[in-house]
Amino acid sequence: MNSLGFDKKPSDTRVVVAMSGGVDSSVAASLLHEQGYDVVGITLQLYDYGEAVARKGACCAGKDIYDAKRVAEERGFPHYVLNYQDNFKQSVIDDFVDSYLKGETPIPCVKCNQTVKFKDLLQVARDLDADCMVTGHYVQRIVNEIGQSELHRAVDPTKDQSYFLFATTQDQLDFLRFPLGGWTKDMTRTHADRLGLVNADKPDSQDICFVPNGDYTAVVKKIAPEAKRHGQIIHLDGRVLGEHEGILHYTVGQRKGLGIGGGFTDNNEPLYVVAVDAQSAQVIVGPKEALARDIVLLKNGNWLIDPSFSSPISIDVKLRSTTRAVPATLICQADRVAAITLHDPQYGVSPGQAAVCYQGGRVIGGGWITETQLSHIKKAA
Repeated sequence: MNSLGFDKKPSDTRVVVAMSGGVDSSVAASLLHEQGYDVVGITLQLYDYGEAVARKGACCAGKDIYDAKRVAEERGFPHYVLNYQDNFKQSVIDDFVDSYLKGETPIPCVKCNQTVKFKDLLQVARDLDADCMVTGHYVQRIVNEIGQSELHRAVDPTKDQSYFLFATTQDQLDFLRFPLGGWTKDMTRTHADRLGLVNADKPDSQDICFVPNGDYTAVVKKIAPEAKRHGQIIHLDGRVLGEHEGILHYTVGQRKGLGIGGGFTDNNEPLYVVAVDAQSAQVIVGPKEALARDIVLLKNGNWLIDPSFSSPISIDVKLRSTTRAVPATLICQADRVAAITLHDPQYGVSPGQAAVCYQGGRVIGGGWITETQLSHIKKAA
């Protein structure tokens, strides 16, 4: 059994590696090639190459395509660039814009993994007769005692990317491999230096790849001019506190940049965005306690355990990529709908984000947040 779990020599095992141009996927590809695997590197061109060259701090940009090609050439394995601009626009960018128009807060990286990378690219890997597809994600694929592959958090909690991969299906997980999931980032850098990779010191990507300089509002307005629709900022008590220049500038839980100044509350206590009403173009604000929610409703659930369970099960759930997982109870319903009851109310839970469910270190699935509520019991208390 080789290191990727196949009962044959590495040289007889074809591996397609999704190479973003960053150090992580470059190390994964280079190490597998060093170990004798039949490696094929593939990089996706996701948006206009000319525009991409000028962008810094984003993955899959023009410089990244060049870096991936350089790594493959210097290490001696084949590399191909596939133009997926149309797929990416339809599956990721258009969805990103639509979410903001609905008053939601989208996560394009999850959509990209769910569609372009783990659907379209994975099919390319199968068409190339690959035994598996490898990525540089920091997440673990563990095969349990009955031979089923499970998705687990990475060993390094500071680099764990399991939240962004919750939509991975069982069939996809069986075909995928994540060789860096048991490593720290320092270990990856050490191997990059040892291998002499041209991007060994390259910083991690920070921005959404198709959003230059982090200005997502400019992207949304360019694609959907109606996003500039002005509206009112309204307090929960009904007072009109000001006007805004488009709901896309606001997200549930936001405190800064509301554009209304102070003097509206006792002791000038801060106000937060409590809700965004896309239909009326209203931004509703209130005190922090008005953000408390302990019921989270989901759609389009993807489950890596038996999805037919109808009895409540205990979980930990992450409601944003940057927050810690909190204890909760999960009930799955028909049509991939689910309801999560949090043990303690949380603040700033926003529709459009993902709720990712864990049992211990294992990702059991998750879904997209459609609605949040505060239970009557909590209200009465």
